Amino acid sequence: MLHFLQKLFSSKATHAQWHAVALTPQQARSHARWVQQRVFLNWLGPYFKAYHLLKGGAGGQRGLRVELLQENGRQGVLLHYDASIGPGNFRHFFEHLAERVLALGYHRACTDQRTQQQQRHTETLLKQLLKPTPTDCPQTGHCNQRYGLITLDYVMMDRQPLFIRLASNAVLQPGFTRACSFDELMRALFDAPMPDEQVQRLVADYHDRF
Repeated sequence: MLHFLQKLFSSKATHAQWHAVALTPQQARSHARWVQQRVFLNWLGPYFKAYHLLKGGAGGQRGLRVELLQENGRQGVLLHYDASIGPGNFRHFFEHLAERVLALGYHRACTDQRTQQQQRHTETLLKQLLKPTPTDCPQTGHCNQRYGLITLDYVMMDRQPLFIRLASNAVLQPGFTRACSFDELMRALFDAPMPDEQVQRLVADYHDRF
């Protein structure tokens, strides 16, 4: 996995061709129902719990698996795919995380996809770049960068989901407020109540459907 991640996010990987992507009308309708039914509650709290257990040194093999990232001034987390989620739900979850970032005062700068054919595998990366909508901080007069620049990556190998990568990168130039911490971003995105039985039963409806 480490070797794959190094290849995936290295500068050499930028030679692959990117193209813009958008949800089809059918996908958009399906996703709107998924959000309305609050299926996302099945994973927000559990991923948040796994994140805190890992940071506290108590991460184990039970429950959902996360992995911390810190590279080139960025902080982030890998939300590893679990077969209990299903590829349909996992893609919905990726889209909903972006929507939750937008609700924090962000706008979507781009949504692009890249597919690379390796000797034995096909790697697909779907990337969303989210930027804070420019507003002035009343206390400082500087541009409020909130949590910095945020990227969301949905990574597949041979069309099977591997993980969602969430990362933030603070803007260090003069004229910007200090970015909120990554812990604060995780809390803003993932701190949610656990699902009730009705919401849990909906997992099967979207397990393989996006």
